[in-house]
Amino acid sequence: MNLRRCILLLLFTISLSSCGGNPVHFDEAQWRRDVEKQSIEKLYAPHFKDGKYFNPWMPMERGRFSEFLKWRLSRKGHYTDEEGTFKATVVSHLSDRIRALPDVDFISWVGHGTFLMRIMGEYWLTDPIFSKRAFVPKRITPPAITAEELKELTDRVNVIISHNHYDHLDVQSIRSLPEKSRIFVPRGLKEYVASIHNYDVRELDWWESIDLKGDVTLVCLPAQHWSRRIGQGVNSTLWASYMLITPETKIYFGGDSGYFVGYREIGRHFTNIGYALLPITAYHPRWFMHYGHMNAQEAVNAFRDLGAKYFIPTQWGSFNLGDNPPGYPALDLKRVIQEKNLDPSRFIIMDIGQIRMIPQS
Repeated sequence: MNLRRCILLLLFTISLSSCGGNPVHFDEAQWRRDVEKQSIEKLYAPHFKDGKYFNPWMPMERGRFSEFLKWRLSRKGHYTDEEGTFKATVVSHLSDRIRALPDVDFISWVGHGTFLMRIMGEYWLTDPIFSKRAFVPKRITPPAITAEELKELTDRVNVIISHNHYDHLDVQSIRSLPEKSRIFVPRGLKEYVASIHNYDVRELDWWESIDLKGDVTLVCLPAQHWSRRIGQGVNSTLWASYMLITPETKIYFGGDSGYFVGYREIGRHFTNIGYALLPITAYHPRWFMHYGHMNAQEAVNAFRDLGAKYFIPTQWGSFNLGDNPPGYPALDLKRVIQEKNLDPSRFIIMDIGQIRMIPQS
């Protein structure tokens, strides 16, 4: 029996007994107070010690595996039929529609955390995953473009990897990229990614930047998350968010992150951000997910902190990774927008395969 089947069997066995567990209380107000106590100065502090990376402003609690088991044994919350069945709309023939476009910059959602962008004539791809599974979780909606279709569009893609979790760093997808691709990864991941395929792999630390062709700059930035992968120890590689700075706009790719004061500092450091690609993914149960995943309200707060013009939610609708159904975060975000009387034109909840043009001055 292979490793994936063993894990599936373990999770199935655990889930059979989950009806007996009780929900765990989580104090949202206390969590908010803890966030506000975080030190902005520590965003710039050393974050590697004894072979491990960490978030110096708020180190992650220990005992994650025991909490994981506790989560799997706890009872799930209730969701309406609409919340349980809502899916992202998939717009087909993305590669054909890109070919028909004039030579303009754009952002398109491929699915989950994967976005295909064309900037100054160069293609960019975030956390590519085209596979049917994220190691164990099965894909619910198809990707808007396949690796083969991408190869037909271009022989080189600039790839941004946020961290090593399987739904963000997929070996099959990396291996299938165009031959001349170059990949930008956080500290500790260069050797591993280079071993997948002989690409040009460049490693960055938080606040480190690379100047690229056409006055484009990529900046690696903090995120509040963690890393783990079979064959790689817990937090032995770094996690990150990124700012892509172009002559026309700035695009922030948030990777995976809980809510933290870093958004406020990034917004202060980088003014006039055009697009904030922020995760709204598995955030239930809150007591287990709050450190590494933002809920819809926190993502809106992060958007406000960044001072960006537009918010594009990421990571919803493709994989079932938490208690909340995959489509639930998009509905939850719409509720927050309405309840807070926010300008809906600034929130771009994309269809999979939708193309958003980036205006040029």
